[in-house]
Amino acid sequence: MQTLAVPNRKKVAFYTLGCKLNFSETSTIARDFNEENFERVDFDQPADIYVINTCSVTDNADKKFKGLVKKAMAQNSTAFIAAVGCYAQLRPEELADVNGVDLVLGASDKFKLTAYLNDLSKKEKTDIHACEIEVADTYEGSYSLGDRTRSFLKVQDGCDYKCTYCTIPQARGISRSDTLENVVKNAEQIARQNIREIVLTGVNIGDYGKGEMGNKKHEHTFLDLVQALDNVTGIDRFRISSIEPNLLKNETIDFVAQSKRFVPHFHIPLQSGSDTILKKMKRRYLTPLYFDRVARIKQVMPDCCIGVDVIVGFPGETEENFLETFSFLEQLPVSYFHVFTYSERPNTEAVLLENPVPQLIRNKRSKVLRALSAKKKQHFYASQIGKQVSVLFEGENKKGYIHGFTRNYVKVRVPWDPALVNQCREGILKDIDSAGYARLEIIT
Repeated sequence: MQTLAVPNRKKVAFYTLGCKLNFSETSTIARDFNEENFERVDFDQPADIYVINTCSVTDNADKKFKGLVKKAMAQNSTAFIAAVGCYAQLRPEELADVNGVDLVLGASDKFKLTAYLNDLSKKEKTDIHACEIEVADTYEGSYSLGDRTRSFLKVQDGCDYKCTYCTIPQARGISRSDTLENVVKNAEQIARQNIREIVLTGVNIGDYGKGEMGNKKHEHTFLDLVQALDNVTGIDRFRISSIEPNLLKNETIDFVAQSKRFVPHFHIPLQSGSDTILKKMKRRYLTPLYFDRVARIKQVMPDCCIGVDVIVGFPGETEENFLETFSFLEQLPVSYFHVFTYSERPNTEAVLLENPVPQLIRNKRSKVLRALSAKKKQHFYASQIGKQVSVLFEGENKKGYIHGFTRNYVKVRVPWDPALVNQCREGILKDIDSAGYARLEIIT
């Protein structure tokens, strides 16, 4: 029987730099390519189009972009290369100057990428579409698919805060939210994909409700959002990503403590344990409020995992200021830190501040806090030994082991068993192995 030849589909590859929010948006953009009949391949494979979703939170993300373009060109020297995302909004000309880049799309245009692909030939001059950030006031819902275990669900975008070190408001615009109805609808769609966990993402998710329905009023609050999602069936776990301490209210903490689906895990940015530095950063809280938030969580959820963001080497940070941060973190019952070494970002207030900290001292302070973080994590894991937990296992065979996380974010591994993939199993945490993972004795 004669068969009809199937025309070759164009191939597209994606690479995401930065945060969970970027991952959710890359996945949404990729689904647009599916609808246009493109075939998705890995970034290290030959493709007709390479899409790089950029980040500009740290200097390293900026530098990595050039390496990714070079890698794409090595796979296919005639490939069409598009840059989207935060760095594309902040520094479009810099990206356009990188050899091989054909298209740069800023905040308002990244979700229209497929509309710019009528001509995939290499460009002598890069095509740039980056609006004034004040124009970026619409909302595009997003969520990630592809990981069988979890999905990143975007609920909010932009930020109205003016932290002196941060470029995100310049890259993403004003704070605005998805409608409650649409967030719930997206969560239900994710559930139909047999995904067991959803991580709520955004730039400032505690500000949820602002900008919903296209206005500045809060139609709903973050607590309303959490309560609505708690009733979505088919999802075993909801996890809250980073939330500002001044926006994490007692009512939300108390609801999570008794929730059916929200897990006992918070990630709360601190940035500095010195009130002097917090004021210079123009953060909206001081250390007493942060301490109160952690104490409240531990009061109602003693086994809750609490992660912390902290920046070292901010301009004017003296040794005394750093020791305040170290002492504050040392006494807090938190579980781990994400330590960021301060890097100067153009067009921020912080670059104009006096007394920059020498790079060697920044690096030393970062190393000290990373060591303290390791001790905190070890102590937290040790406190969970002997307890019965539920573990959601992931899908990858890593050197003969399958990994998973407890509800309170203890990372577990057991010998590889394909029957465990994307399954929740009850077990007893026995001890910590030589690689730093908790060892589980499965009981059901």
